[in-house]
Amino acid sequence: MGIKLIFEAIFLFGSLYMLARAEPIEDKHALLDFINNISHSRNLNWDERTSVCNNWTGVTCNHDNSRVIAVRLPGIGFSGHIPLNTLGRLSALQILSLRSNGFSGSFPTDLLELGNLTGLYLQFNSFQGPLPWDFSVWKNLYVLNLSNNAFNGSIPPSVTNLTHLTALSLANNSLSGDIPDLNIPSLQLLDLSNNNLTGVVPQSLLKFPSSAFAGNKISPETSQPPVLPPTAQPKKHSSKFSESAILGIVIGSSALAFVSIALLLIITNRKKEDKKATAVKSEKKEKSLKRAASERHDKNGKLVFFEGCNLAFDLEDLLMASAEVLGKGTFGTTYKAALEDATTVAVKRLREVSIGRKDFEQQMEVVGKIRHENVAPLRSYYYSKDEKLMVYDFYNRGSVSVLLHAKRGEDRFPLDWETRMKIAIGVARGIAYIHLQNSGKLVHGNIKASNVFLNSRKYGCVSDLGLATLMNPIKPPIMRTAGYRAPEVTDTRKVSQASDVYSYGVLLLELLTGKSPVHAVGGEEVIHLVRWVHSVVREEWTGEVFDVELLRYPNIEEEMVAMLQIGMSCVARMPEQRPKMADVVKMVEDIRSVNTGNRPSSETKSPGSTPSLTPPMAQIGSSSVS
Repeated sequence: MGIKLIFEAIFLFGSLYMLARAEPIEDKHALLDFINNISHSRNLNWDERTSVCNNWTGVTCNHDNSRVIAVRLPGIGFSGHIPLNTLGRLSALQILSLRSNGFSGSFPTDLLELGNLTGLYLQFNSFQGPLPWDFSVWKNLYVLNLSNNAFNGSIPPSVTNLTHLTALSLANNSLSGDIPDLNIPSLQLLDLSNNNLTGVVPQSLLKFPSSAFAGNKISPETSQPPVLPPTAQPKKHSSKFSESAILGIVIGSSALAFVSIALLLIITNRKKEDKKATAVKSEKKEKSLKRAASERHDKNGKLVFFEGCNLAFDLEDLLMASAEVLGKGTFGTTYKAALEDATTVAVKRLREVSIGRKDFEQQMEVVGKIRHENVAPLRSYYYSKDEKLMVYDFYNRGSVSVLLHAKRGEDRFPLDWETRMKIAIGVARGIAYIHLQNSGKLVHGNIKASNVFLNSRKYGCVSDLGLATLMNPIKPPIMRTAGYRAPEVTDTRKVSQASDVYSYGVLLLELLTGKSPVHAVGGEEVIHLVRWVHSVVREEWTGEVFDVELLRYPNIEEEMVAMLQIGMSCVARMPEQRPKMADVVKMVEDIRSVNTGNRPSSETKSPGSTPSLTPPMAQIGSSSVS
């Protein structure tokens, strides 16, 4: 027993030693001293027992984890002064972003110790007082953003010593005095607007637009081109052209101008047509959320993050992220947003929200607290009068709708039965958990294949929770959502747990048949999936009800038929005839446990083979469906 304890102690010591070797211990202690000596409204996962390089929110280390080189903590809810002798100890730090917080006091002198800084972002805080007189320590600085604070005094001439500076923003402060001659060849972006600056714009800064100096007391540039003395005035040459020569020149020039204009119009028209064609083809290519979203967003509003979220970015980061349209649904447009630090998130931009801020925030708090492996977690949200955003994890495999319906053809990799079963089980568990929340009153309200994703274990995971009650009444287009909607739901806000069960039943039928809930066949004829399946069951069993892609998997007939029975019970016309979601979970899970010895193998049948099916059709056909 003693030997065993000795080995365990050696193993523990060895693990701690290896962790210590791979950790920048001094930087870690500096960050802990910083976070423990300042108030913040959002909890961070900074724990001395975990790896600062691999686990801490907002912290980036160098390639061998020997030093901390970046700290990005925008919108964390910090307030008060930056503690002395904390951040200044991060001597290898290159990027520091503390923007969109509530820091106050004078400019933190701690930061003047960071000689390796390349980017400093302190905008949207409450710093005040004069700027440091000597900036020369930051020889490698590329970006300096101190805008939207309360700094006063003059702009230090030592800014000129920042010879690598490419972007400088001091806008929206209370700076006064003349603008120094910032003759920095590398400077590309400058914003000194909305201060109390006076004098004239130096010659070296005239290359920047007037907006860079707007909102100051700067006199317009008065220098004019030098006036030549009388003796240096250019001589006037008398015209020696005859009237006929002049007339010929005029006519020739007019003809040439006409031809040039005609050619220009033709070329311009062609370019417009090319651009229009390109725009159609690239409708879902990269754009920025700032261009997609309203420019009227509340600049004082902040993203609200939920407990346990390890993401570190603010609204400005989100709106500036490159984004790709993933889809347009009933409640808004969803984007894939790639942030500057390589984090990828899914952002839903809501439309037609019918409730006010208080009710919206209350609903978000309910939804944001839900943590279940089969419910896509809401990481943060943003609310302003003109813009409402919700931020989720990004699932790179795409939605179940994409996996099930996209690119059906010879080169398609089919969604196998094992995966479809795991999707059905996961979604059932997720919905059942949702129905237990908020004293058993919470409803999802928008269950459909495009809102279901695969989690890390490849089980179904439901997203877009709780949005139905937030929206204005919507009459969904029949081709888009009517197939999932329970018959009793005429107002999208008046959904119920029973209508969730119906939508889940439609999803089951979709997984079994491979057909969309509402689809067109033979020209413009529209087929409703629930009615079609019911008609096939009512008339007599045929193998055509199941997706042809499932016919290649042996020994799954009983499971498919059992799943079909559950699906048909869920889509019963009368809400009271549908099972509770907790019961559905048990039924779906029992299918796999009963048929454990009869699971599909990796072998496939020949393409022409058809399973022999003899299900108890009377049970399936007994459900009353729409």
